[in-house]
Amino acid sequence: MKTNTRPFSIHALELGPAANFVYIIQDHSSKRAAVVDPAWEVPKVIALAKHQGFQITDVLLTHSHQDHTNGLTDVLDTYDAQVHLLKAEAQFWGHELNKPTLHHGGDTLRVGKTEIEIWHTPGHTPGSCCYYLDGHLITGDTLFVFGCGRCNFSGSDPEQMYHSLKKIGTELSPETVIHPGHHYAHKPSSTIAEQLEGNPFMHFDNVADFVHYRMHGHNRQTPYSPVQKTT
Repeated sequence: MKTNTRPFSIHALELGPAANFVYIIQDHSSKRAAVVDPAWEVPKVIALAKHQGFQITDVLLTHSHQDHTNGLTDVLDTYDAQVHLLKAEAQFWGHELNKPTLHHGGDTLRVGKTEIEIWHTPGHTPGSCCYYLDGHLITGDTLFVFGCGRCNFSGSDPEQMYHSLKKIGTELSPETVIHPGHHYAHKPSSTIAEQLEGNPFMHFDNVADFVHYRMHGHNRQTPYSPVQKTT
């Protein structure tokens, strides 16, 4: 997506067998870019960078699962890029990285003139995070369009997922555009307002009910289908 008023563009590539979204945040003035969760068909990422005429200087990881990181080495073989992730995720992952920049929730980083806020949103993994930049939230496997990430993996915690989704739903403007880690719905992106209305995981006010639904009830319904909020 491109705008004339913001200093950046967000390019989305749908890659791999699980419909992953790999995002490139392009800073217009500096021609620098950050790739988010490089995985699968890295030559397509590199081709886009070359076509647009920008240099990938940063890699942002939302979490460390293999389907979001299996292209990291290929990117670093091509670009001298700095890898960013939360310290909690690096500790959980245990992967040897060459001098990564480790963050805490609430930190900010800059790619040229583009400021990116790092939100710690645990639940899918202990150090899962989202990246916020001027009305846009890249959510990884925390929040999908009409869904949320699974909480039955090692390191997952459905109670933390509940609180992470509450934070997103209450602290961000309803007009915020979300960019999920997978294309699991009938549309690639959405808004907070639309998710508060139609995403069942955003409707719970009781953590125990959320945990039961996430861990036991959800799979008996069609996943990632919008529902009408009931009163």
